[in-house]
Amino acid sequence: MGENSAMNKMKGKTKQKAGEAMGDDRMRAEGRTDHAKGKAKGAMEDAKESLQGVKDSLKGKRR
Repeated sequence: MGENSAMNKMKGKTKQKAGEAMGDDRMRAEGRTDHAKGKAKGAMEDAKESLQGVKDSLKGKRR
């Protein structure tokens, strides 16, 4: 998982918890959004790495 996606997840969780503690629904929602964004970025990075592995494997088999 990339550093940026992990940072978004951590920032989102922190913002969400702060919103819950202060009773701020908007901050809580922003935190959930940031967390989801981080998870999505991580999933995209993982998929990209998997596709690169498949591509490398196929290149190796052709030779």
